[in-house]
Amino acid sequence: MKKLLFMALCLFIAGEVSAQYYPQRPRRVMRRPPPQRYERRPYNDFYRPSFGVAVGANFSNTVDSYNADFSTSTIAGWHVGLTANFPVSRSFAFAPELLFSQKGYKAETVDGTFKQRTNYIDIPLLAKFRVVPGFNFLIGPQLTFQTSTRNIYEDGFNRIVETEYDNNGDKSIIAGVIGVGIDLTRNVELRARYNIDLDRNRTNGASLLPDYRNQVFQLGLGFKFD
Repeated sequence: MKKLLFMALCLFIAGEVSAQYYPQRPRRVMRRPPPQRYERRPYNDFYRPSFGVAVGANFSNTVDSYNADFSTSTIAGWHVGLTANFPVSRSFAFAPELLFSQKGYKAETVDGTFKQRTNYIDIPLLAKFRVVPGFNFLIGPQLTFQTSTRNIYEDGFNRIVETEYDNNGDKSIIAGVIGVGIDLTRNVELRARYNIDLDRNRTNGASLLPDYRNQVFQLGLGFKFD
């Protein structure tokens, strides 16, 4: 019995010494990897070439009608076309466009109301400057080609409509454009512009209508595709 107690005591002491000499390894704690952060792409992807379409409203009138008795007011139309953006530097890009655009005016005369609506193909050749991310300033010339004209005469009793596709006036005009663009999302832009003819629209010498220049305020949306 004493031998058994002596052996048990020896085993107990040996176990304590072993535990002190060989310490237990700490338990590994599995940690989750930190979530990956994805860099959000800015709305104004200014540094990459892009193409797109534009659509919007025109509010047009005349300026410098060269006739003090010829007073006009604004009429509404629309524009639609193709756009492009070619970056040149970090804050400058070349932005040509091809647009179908309705312009015109309305005049009150002694004989009644006269309204002229003229369709054009506009080719703006614009310099685009990034002011701050998402906000751009544009300026440049515009080539304008007249395609057709529709004149409407109303005297309160009769309504006469005349459509011309080949008149005797000049059919090509140079205009100036100034405007801004605001990136609403990565692919949608709010556009606001003002363009004015630098040359006068010369009508037929036998016409009662004086020469004039178009001025147009444009408001619309641009949709960009990379």
